[in-house]
Amino acid sequence: MDAIDTTFLRASKEAIAAPTDYPQSPLSQALRQPVLLGLFLPIHHGGWSSSTLPRTTDWSVDYNAKLTQKAEELGFDLVFGYSTWQPKGGQGPTRTEAGLDAFIATASLAGITSRILLISTIHVLYGPWHPIHLAKFGATLDHISKGRWGINVVTGHRAYEHELFGWNQIEHDRRYELADEFVSVLKRLWSETENFSYKSQNSWQFKDAYISPRPLYGRPILVNATGSDAGIEFAGRHSDIVFITSPGGGDIESALSSLPAHTARVKKSAIANGRQIRTLLNPLIVVRETEKEVEEYAQAIIDHADYESIAGRSRVSSDAHAWKGHQKRNLRHGVGSALGANVQLIGSPEQITEQLLLLNKAGVDGFQLAFYDFDPDLDFFGKRVLPLLKQAGLRF
Repeated sequence: MDAIDTTFLRASKEAIAAPTDYPQSPLSQALRQPVLLGLFLPIHHGGWSSSTLPRTTDWSVDYNAKLTQKAEELGFDLVFGYSTWQPKGGQGPTRTEAGLDAFIATASLAGITSRILLISTIHVLYGPWHPIHLAKFGATLDHISKGRWGINVVTGHRAYEHELFGWNQIEHDRRYELADEFVSVLKRLWSETENFSYKSQNSWQFKDAYISPRPLYGRPILVNATGSDAGIEFAGRHSDIVFITSPGGGDIESALSSLPAHTARVKKSAIANGRQIRTLLNPLIVVRETEKEVEEYAQAIIDHADYESIAGRSRVSSDAHAWKGHQKRNLRHGVGSALGANVQLIGSPEQITEQLLLLNKAGVDGFQLAFYDFDPDLDFFGKRVLPLLKQAGLRF
């Protein structure tokens, strides 16, 4: 097919309105908070932690719907979930089964919520997706949710998932080139008032496309997760929020030393494109009333670590850049491996508040929280930590 029309792509990146251009949009309203607060839904088997310590955490629709409604009641700004297509993690009891589809599961929450942002993780290069499908689905969900829906754009870093869809694994930076074209076309489909045609260098093309209804606030919310140069450049051009990891590893000290330069680099990429972007980090919160109680809880999780599943995950073929600082550390230390997420925050309510405050000072604009036992731990966070975050000026 024809080469990518770079003139069209460049114009698309610059000209199309974003939700942040509308002060009344749900995203603009959420960004009035000093720090964004989200919940990373456990829509896949095993949640985020490779441990067999008993807990309520469950991938089911009802469980995640209840969590979302509780998060909205607590004032959280957004939710989204992890996306996987096949089990991974060897044969251990906590191996990650391919749980609910993140797109459908998150979109389904629009009917039972009224304020919280709903972000669907979508691998835009798998299938392959056709941009007209996603543009139409997205515009429809935008209206159903009244502007609260968005896409976490994922290009896929696991070789076996590319192979599942009949591809050889696409080279890392090339994936972002393809995603850049796809998202630029999506943005034009959401904004164009006349029919237009396009011929991609990939497997899709269209003639006289027109998407109606158009989104309420320019386009749906765009998010991506990355730690690579190519991914950061993509985020700077397109995303409202970028989901980052701690380059140095999952313990709080390493995160605080490595994040300032990393978050500054991400934000500089957006500034270079005449835009602003917010960074979002996903810590796993282990909190109890006292240091003694939280140490006992964390140790119990570690004592029940499922090292067979942990080892299986480490063998998955992936070229993701964001986790390079975690892989060796997590294999050596039971804490990171058993607890999961990309930063582990362990402490009393006062200690958790201080850690979140320090991470915010390191350039993190928001936190997408995970817990070991989601329902009771979220409840405890709301009762004991959230008031302290308000006192510290992180929330109002």
